[in-house]
Amino acid sequence: MMGAVDAPGPSSAPSAVAVVVVESERFLVIRRAEGITAGGYWTPVTGRPEAGEALVATARRECLEEVGLPVEVGEEVYRCHTADGRWLLHWLQATVPAEHPREAGLPTLTLEPREVAEARWLTASEARELTPMFPATRAFYAARVIGGWSSR
Repeated sequence: MMGAVDAPGPSSAPSAVAVVVVESERFLVIRRAEGITAGGYWTPVTGRPEAGEALVATARRECLEEVGLPVEVGEEVYRCHTADGRWLLHWLQATVPAEHPREAGLPTLTLEPREVAEARWLTASEARELTPMFPATRAFYAARVIGGWSSR
């Protein structure tokens, strides 16, 4: 796991996931819908586990619900507290199975408009320039620009 720039938070904060979906060295970044927590912010797909749900299962479910993508979840690549310190975010790497429909070489998305206003496939350099974005999210993409994706 790569080290993280961490926002203050209690060590007992409940866990949540940020799903780092990568395709052809591009990251899936979403702009959260207005009217929900952090509306308008650019983030990876994120979510909280349901009762008894493992983080890997949460990552799979959230990707299906928010952007219509089935994903294969891999290792944790980053960890930080949310900006308000209420949640400990586990950033899990994910890929889309090759058989999923694609457009211009990238997986086709089906956005859930109540949760996702917009989605883009961007390089780390492009992603870190989006605004608004939480400092820890920007730090994640900045680390990818400096160290590359394979540097975990």
